[in-house]
Amino acid sequence: MSLLLWPDGTPNALGNEPEDLPTLVPYLAEGNGGPNAAVIVCPGGGYARRAQHEGEPVALWLNSLGISAFVVHYRVAPYRHPNPLMDAQRAIRTVRSRASEWKVDPGRVGILGFSAGGHVASSAGTHYDAGRPDAEDPVERFSSRPDLLVLCYPVISFGAHAHQGSRSNLLGEHPDGALVELMSSELQVTEDTPPTFLWHTADDASVPVENSLLFASALSRNKVPFELHVFESGRHGLGLAGEQPGVRAWTEVCASWLQQRGF
Repeated sequence: MSLLLWPDGTPNALGNEPEDLPTLVPYLAEGNGGPNAAVIVCPGGGYARRAQHEGEPVALWLNSLGISAFVVHYRVAPYRHPNPLMDAQRAIRTVRSRASEWKVDPGRVGILGFSAGGHVASSAGTHYDAGRPDAEDPVERFSSRPDLLVLCYPVISFGAHAHQGSRSNLLGEHPDGALVELMSSELQVTEDTPPTFLWHTADDASVPVENSLLFASALSRNKVPFELHVFESGRHGLGLAGEQPGVRAWTEVCASWLQQRGF
């Protein structure tokens, strides 16, 4: 089941093809007598595509933890900022707006992302609002602030350690300096940024580990709870990393962290 994020018309749509119309795919956890926590899943792909192995398999893993998951098919190139962020914010609002129908707790809605999807997630965690109570669209009345972040080898910074492909696809070839700063998530962390779990590999050849280190450092300065795991070795784009010794432990330690956070 795939649901249009904007059933009455997608803002800034360039056409009416599937890639013009962002969607949300629910993977609802089995009922346990009460509302479940929920996590929005943002696959990576350099803002050029969305990697399938970072979507449904991750949603099913979250289901195994008793967490309902929602894979968001956010817009990618030729769409640029602010469209992917708008799609993530809309996904969070949508889950909250249908919480009773989907049996999820609107106070336990997190967001998880890989690589460029990690940038989508970190952007949602640093750019959000409480909703507009007077909005004509009832979905827009809900908060877009996630309750926690899970960032997996994320693109974070568009400065010295930027993943150039993600930066170009999202911001253009020669973005204004103020826009680069605005969308460098480590520069947007505040005391209100949600608790965060991060993992990366030290020798990631695509997205330098400094991205996670910079975000963790900003969280630390702002006294935001976080957990950071840097594995010595492992290629970029591992997803669940089931066949990668060492790195595959991320799912276990993340599951423990989620449980500690009430998820």
